[in-house]
Amino acid sequence: MALNNPAAPVVKAQLQDAYLPAPGHFDEMRGTDGALRPHWRYLLDALRKLGPNGIDVRWQEARRLIRDNGVTYNVYGDPRGISRPWELDPLPLLLRGEEWAELERGLIQRAELLNAILLDLYGARSLISKGLLPAELVDGHPDYLLPCHGTTVAAERPLVFYSADLTRDPSGHWRIIGDRTQSPSGAGYALENRVVLSRVIPSLFRDSHVHRLAGFFRSVRRAMIRLAPRHEDHARVALLTPGPSNEAYFEHAYLATYLGYTLVRGGDLSVRDGALWLRTLGRLERIDALLRRVDDSWCDPLELRENSLLGVPGLLQSVRAGNLTVANALGSGVLEHPGLMVFLPRLCEHLLREELQLPHLRTWWCGTRADRDFVIGNLEGLVIKRAGSPAGQRCQFGRKLSSAERERLVAAIRAEPYRYVAQEEVTPSTAPAYIDGIIEPRPFVLRSFMVAEEEGYTVMPGGLSRVALGADTPMVSNQLGGLGKDTWVLATEPERQETLLVASDRAAPAVVKESEVSSRVADNLFWIGRYAERAEGLVRLLRVGIIQLSERNTFADTTASDCCLPLLLAALTHQSQTYPGFVGDGSAALLLDPTPELLGLVSDIERIGGLPQTLQALDHAAWSVRERLSADTWRIINDIEHHLQVLTRSPPQALANALDVLDPLITSLVAFSALTNENMTHNEGWHFLEAGRRLERGINTATLLRSTLVTVAPEQGEGMIVEAVLGVTDSLITYRRRYQAGTRVGALLDLVLQDETNPRALAYQIAQLARLIDEMPRDGMTPRRTPAQKLSLRLLADLRLAEIHQLAQAGPDGKRRETLAELLTSIEGDMSDLSDALTAQYFRHEEQPHNLIEHRQTIRNRRAISTCDNGFKQ
Repeated sequence: MALNNPAAPVVKAQLQDAYLPAPGHFDEMRGTDGALRPHWRYLLDALRKLGPNGIDVRWQEARRLIRDNGVTYNVYGDPRGISRPWELDPLPLLLRGEEWAELERGLIQRAELLNAILLDLYGARSLISKGLLPAELVDGHPDYLLPCHGTTVAAERPLVFYSADLTRDPSGHWRIIGDRTQSPSGAGYALENRVVLSRVIPSLFRDSHVHRLAGFFRSVRRAMIRLAPRHEDHARVALLTPGPSNEAYFEHAYLATYLGYTLVRGGDLSVRDGALWLRTLGRLERIDALLRRVDDSWCDPLELRENSLLGVPGLLQSVRAGNLTVANALGSGVLEHPGLMVFLPRLCEHLLREELQLPHLRTWWCGTRADRDFVIGNLEGLVIKRAGSPAGQRCQFGRKLSSAERERLVAAIRAEPYRYVAQEEVTPSTAPAYIDGIIEPRPFVLRSFMVAEEEGYTVMPGGLSRVALGADTPMVSNQLGGLGKDTWVLATEPERQETLLVASDRAAPAVVKESEVSSRVADNLFWIGRYAERAEGLVRLLRVGIIQLSERNTFADTTASDCCLPLLLAALTHQSQTYPGFVGDGSAALLLDPTPELLGLVSDIERIGGLPQTLQALDHAAWSVRERLSADTWRIINDIEHHLQVLTRSPPQALANALDVLDPLITSLVAFSALTNENMTHNEGWHFLEAGRRLERGINTATLLRSTLVTVAPEQGEGMIVEAVLGVTDSLITYRRRYQAGTRVGALLDLVLQDETNPRALAYQIAQLARLIDEMPRDGMTPRRTPAQKLSLRLLADLRLAEIHQLAQAGPDGKRRETLAELLTSIEGDMSDLSDALTAQYFRHEEQPHNLIEHRQTIRNRRAISTCDNGFKQ
C-alpha cells in the first residue's frame, strides 16, 4: 500500500483558492458558487495549521505504515503483480451525518429488495410467472444457476452481504451505478485506510467525530455465527479465497486474520457425508459457514463450472442438505445484472409495498423492442454492457465507437438482445485528491457495505471511496489503477472508542480451538523455513567468499587464499545448485575471475538457484499463508522484499557494493527467523516451518563441510579454510573460546558437525528434526515409527557414533578424508529422503475433480462398460 503524493507543501491558498471544481460535476468540497462546504472547513484549517513540515512528517509516517503493513492490490497487467502497493489518497472524503442517515435508509431498502428478489428467483419464481420480470432476462444470464434452485428457501436473508457503488449526479443526488452481490470486496481495504489515517492524524480524526467501523465488523461476526446450521459456540467459519493471484488476496488474508476465520482454498476442503470438512494434518474439521470470495459459478466443479480449480466438489450438495451456509448464497450473482435495474421500481412496490428510495442510472434492457430501438438509435450518449462478460470487457462507450465497431455492436444486440443493457453515461461527482503535491478535483465512486443481521441490514458508516487517477477518466476502478480514499461520516458528538472484541458475562471465557493446519498451509510453512534458511546460508557463504576474494586481490602472498577460495566457491555452486558454476565445464576460467559469476548469483533474477530467486520463492510462499504471519513478521518480509528490489533493479557493479546490500539482508533474515520462533504459537504450523529450517540448515552444513574439508589442503591453507567455515556457520567466537590450540579440522568437526548444543551444528539440526517429527500429528493408521522418524533416528545415530579423529584423518593417499566424505554424502542423501518422506506423509497432492454433468454423460455413453475412468479431468 503506498500513499499517493505524500510530501507536498500545503498552504491556505492551495487548499482554498487553487482548487477549481470541474464544470458540470458536483463537487464534494465546493458548492456551485465556489464556496467551501461547511463540513470541510475544520479539516482544511487543521491542515493549514500543521504547515508544510508537519504534513510532510505525517505523510512520511503514513508511507512507512503502509509499506510495513504490506497492503497490495493486484492490477492485472501491472508488472509488479501481487506486489503492487495499494494506493491511498491521504485526504478523506467527508460526509455529513444527516446526509448519511438518509442514504443509509435507501441502501437498506435496496438490500431488502434484492434479497426478496433472490428468494423468489431460486424459489417460487412468481415474479416471472406474474410478468413482473421477463424470463429471458433471468434465464439468459450466465450467473442464474439452475442447480442452485431451492437452496435459498430456508434462509431469511441469503443475500448476507451487499455492496452498492454510488456517485452523485450534477444536481448532487446520489445514484447507484452498480450492485455487488456475489462476493463484494473492499471492506478490508476500507478498514486499512481507516487504520492508517487515524494513526497519522489522530487528533484530527478524533476531533472530527468520525463514526467508527468496528461495530460493522462485529455485526459481520454475529451474522456468520448465526448462519451456522449447528448454532454452537464453537461453530467454525472459514473464508474461501481463490489464492494469492487474485487481485484482492491481501484483503482476504486481512479479513480472515481480523475476524478470526480460517483462510482456505478449494483444495483444502472436502465434502463427506453431506458436510463440508477442512482437511487438516491429523483429522477432518467441520466447516459450518463459508464466507466466499470466489464467484459462485466457480465454487463447485461437480455441478457448476466444470473447469474450476477454485471450488469444492460437492459444495452445493452440502448446502442443499442443510449442513452448510455459504455467504453470499450461490447463485446471487444474477442480481448484478444491470438490466434488473429497469424493473426495480415496480418490483419494490410489489414486494415491499414502498417506492424505491434510492435512484440508479437510467437503464434500458434490449430484451424489449422499445428499449432496443432506443438504444440502437442513441448509442452516442450511452454505455453498452453485455451481461455476464468478464470484468474489464463489459462496457463500451457509444461515443468512442468507430463506424465499424458500431455496426458490429448493433448486429450483436439484434442477435442476442436479452444479453445487452444500456445506461446513461454518468457525469461522476468529484472529490479533492492529493495529486502531484496539489489538491485537485477527481472523479470518485463510493462503495457501501451492508451485512444482514437478525433484525435487518447493518450498513458500514462510510465505505471505500475510489478516486480516478485522471481528471477525465471515464471509469473509476481499482483494477484500472485508481486510488483508495477513506470515507468519514461525521457525527454531531464524539464517538465512543470501539473494538472488535466484546465483553462477555460468562464466568470463564469460551475456549475456541485454534485453527487447524491444512496440508497446503503446512507445505507452505515448511518451504518458508527452507527458503529462509537457504537464503541466509547463501548470503553467509557469499559474504565470506567475497571477502576472501577481496583479500586475495589485496595481499601479495596469496598461497593460503589460493587454497581456500576455490573450495568456498565450489561450496557456493553445490549449495545453490547453479551448475556448472565453479565446479563444471568452464570452472577454471571462472576461478581466475569469479566476479561475474558472483554478481550473477547476487543480482540475476533469472538465475535459478541464485539469491534473488530464493528470496522471491520465500516471498511467494509467505504470501500464500499471509494470515499465519504476524504484523511484525510481515514487516520483516517487506524489508526482505525491499532488499530484493535493490539487488535486482539496481544490480551492484562491484563486489564491494554487493556487500553493502548483503549485510542488512542477513540482519533481516535473522530477524525473520527470530520472530517466527518467538512470536508464532508453537503449534502444528510452527513445527513444519521449524522442520523446514532445520532440514535446510542441515543440508547446507553438510554440503559446506563436504565441499571444503574432504580435500586435504596444505598446512598453510588449512587454517584459512577452517576460519572461513567457522565464519559461514557463525561459530568463530565459540571456537576461539573453546579451543586454544589454533585452527584444526578435528576441533572444527567437533563444534560444527557433532556438538548438539551448537545451534549451527549439523547434529543440532538433526536432533531438533527428530524431536519435531515426533511431535507432528499422526492418524491411527500410521505405523509405530514413520519413515521420517526412522530416517531422523538413523541420521542422529550415524552422527553420534562417528569418531572425530577418524573423520579428520586423511586417507592412504593423503589427499582426501574418505571417511568424512562417506558420512557427509550419506547424510545429504538421507536428509533429501527425509524431505521426501515428510512430503509424502503430510503434503497432500490433490486429485483432479470429476465434473458431475460430464460424469453422467460418460456413463450414458458407456453403458456396456462396467468399470472405467469417467469424467472430465481438470
